[in-house]
Amino acid sequence: MNKPSPSSPWIHELSWPVIQAYLDEDDVVLLPIGATEQHGRHLPLLVDTGWAIAASEGAARLSHALIAPPLHLGWSPHHLGYPGSMTLRPETLTQVTLEMAESLVFHGFKRVVIVNGNRIANLPPLEIAASKIRHKTGALVVVADVGLVAKQEIAALKEGAPGTLDHAGESETAFMMAWRPELVNLDKAETHLPPRPSAFDEPLEFEPEFSGNAVSVVRIAAKPPADENDTASQGISGDPSKATAEKGQAMLDAIARNIAKVIDELRAQETPKTRAEVPF
Repeated sequence: MNKPSPSSPWIHELSWPVIQAYLDEDDVVLLPIGATEQHGRHLPLLVDTGWAIAASEGAARLSHALIAPPLHLGWSPHHLGYPGSMTLRPETLTQVTLEMAESLVFHGFKRVVIVNGNRIANLPPLEIAASKIRHKTGALVVVADVGLVAKQEIAALKEGAPGTLDHAGESETAFMMAWRPELVNLDKAETHLPPRPSAFDEPLEFEPEFSGNAVSVVRIAAKPPADENDTASQGISGDPSKATAEKGQAMLDAIARNIAKVIDELRAQETPKTRAEVPF
């Protein structure tokens, strides 16, 4: 296939004729979904959207695909105890994702890769959205979660104890050190590895060695500590001290490579017959 070379992979940075030229040759689009939620005292609320943006850009470079504008809001009710954190209702996230995809399918994008940067947390509403997109429009659609799509490669890079890859811990701090180091304040970072009081794991774990029996645990918003000396949770679950920019770049590269492989698999499938309706 003779791939066009747009000046940017981002749809919102291109003119419509450039997008039409792309659609004349290809029909893949990446749809990055993030969140705006606290990540401890040392990281910005941008982290999850950053995962989605950076992973999509990396995959787009490798696969010559276009990227839809990122969504900065996800399903984050368990972080609302911390100022600045925002959330959509799960049904709202599902509906917004569906309508964005419907718009893209209407124009001829027939293979949609939803890139979830709010690792695992966004999955329930996004998987429902993906099912709705597939059945309503006929488009091929997958959800690539940045915490799961390369979890073997990421786990091989980690150095901390079990649980280190969780919220604002080793991997997220390393990623931000590689992607936007000016937004990281390591002087504020603290290690917090919560005990694992149950014999059951979560159904989806970042670290492959956790593969036992599982239950889903519903979490509510925690109250932030009164000050930096408070022993309450600082909004961290992991070990940021193990993070390095080099490790973060290696993790990001692995995610991008694997999403590009997903795109290759989608392109290898027969072109679907889509039902393009005006999405309103």
